[in-house]
Amino acid sequence: MRRLSLGSRLALLFAACTAVVSLIAGVLFSRASETHFIELDQQLLTSKLPVLRQLLAGVDNRAALDARLPALQAELRHQPDLALRISSHEGQPWFDSHPNLPATPAGSGISTLHSDGTDYRSFNTKLTPDNASSAQLTLLLDITHHQHFLQRMQHLIWLTVGLSALATALLGAWAARSGLRPLRRMSEVASSVSARSLTTRLPRAQMPIELAELAQAFNAMLGRLDDAFQRLSAFSADIAHELRTPLSNLLTHTQVTLTRPRTLEEYREALHSNLEELQWMAQLVNDMLYLAKADHGLLVPNREPLALDEETDALLEFFTPLAEDAQVRMRRTGQAQLAGDRNMLRRALSNLLDNALRFTPADGEVNVGMRTTEGQIQLSVENSGEGIDPALLPRLFDRFYRADPARREGSSEHAGLGLAITQSIVRAHGGSIRCESDGGWTRFVIELPVGG
Repeated sequence: MRRLSLGSRLALLFAACTAVVSLIAGVLFSRASETHFIELDQQLLTSKLPVLRQLLAGVDNRAALDARLPALQAELRHQPDLALRISSHEGQPWFDSHPNLPATPAGSGISTLHSDGTDYRSFNTKLTPDNASSAQLTLLLDITHHQHFLQRMQHLIWLTVGLSALATALLGAWAARSGLRPLRRMSEVASSVSARSLTTRLPRAQMPIELAELAQAFNAMLGRLDDAFQRLSAFSADIAHELRTPLSNLLTHTQVTLTRPRTLEEYREALHSNLEELQWMAQLVNDMLYLAKADHGLLVPNREPLALDEETDALLEFFTPLAEDAQVRMRRTGQAQLAGDRNMLRRALSNLLDNALRFTPADGEVNVGMRTTEGQIQLSVENSGEGIDPALLPRLFDRFYRADPARREGSSEHAGLGLAITQSIVRAHGGSIRCESDGGWTRFVIELPVGG
């Protein structure tokens, strides 16, 4: 079964609401009209009582009534739509001006009767109100014209309800279609979105207030998709570029090795050379998987209490031989405690130290400082040497980005992933990292919450 569109649902809802409101209004009007006619009929019948009581004053038996009949009948001839019945207080009939009319209910008050296509309003009362044994008067008034009016009004109400519902359905369909035009525009834009058209945006200024926020969120989503796609395209190109060189080296080296028979030692040397390239590629793939986990929120640190100064000292001791060979001085100042993942934080700090050592000239310095302020730990790794162009600082944490593209290192961290991995680790701990370069010093600043 085909589902109704939103426009059809709104049109049917408008029609149903209009029909219900019209029906309720019609019923209320019909009841009010009927009540009004009953009040008018009661007033008319009540207005006849003084004349009848005057003509029948002192009548307490059938014989007394017979003497008054000529005057009574003369009075009734002035009211052709009015009938009169007189009976004793015991219910014995004394007089009936229209014997063919239906019987009236007992008791006093007004009621409605129907007989042979004619409607009557009956009114029962005593001839002498204060006398319990007084004769009973019954007045019957022909109200057929009233009932015909009410019937015509009811037919008009039903016709109005039907026409109102139909008109509202048509107008509602038109209004819904016009009102939902921005949604169709959004649907058209969404259906036209592809990898080549992520720059399309919805005109937020032309949207209704109710859809403006949705349009803004939709445009923001397209912006994120565009940014992610551009990053993915650049990343794919970068990784293809990074892997092409070692693969080409492996292929060339293997082909050269197989051009002629060689000694066992030469084959062993060729395999060792290939192994280095394969290890570099394996580490590169592992690092990319590591970054992919970070992008999907799967990089969850193992929280444990850490003395950051002790972990830093252990890393400085490890890098001391490299620093001595490069004639670089290394030192640490300050101390800090936090809850974090030891292996992840060591890897991040190791990347920063390795990066600082590689770009520090001979007789330079590498300093690691840390301090705790207002529940936050600030860790800085700075090195002396040539500064970095401020325009390049925002890109330092991009994958495969190297400020000096001509350099070709032998480890995955030197392929432009070290700082990207460091940033992922810091963010996984709820912190942030930035780079500053001025006055002959380059400084990486990490800010972490004490709780990790």
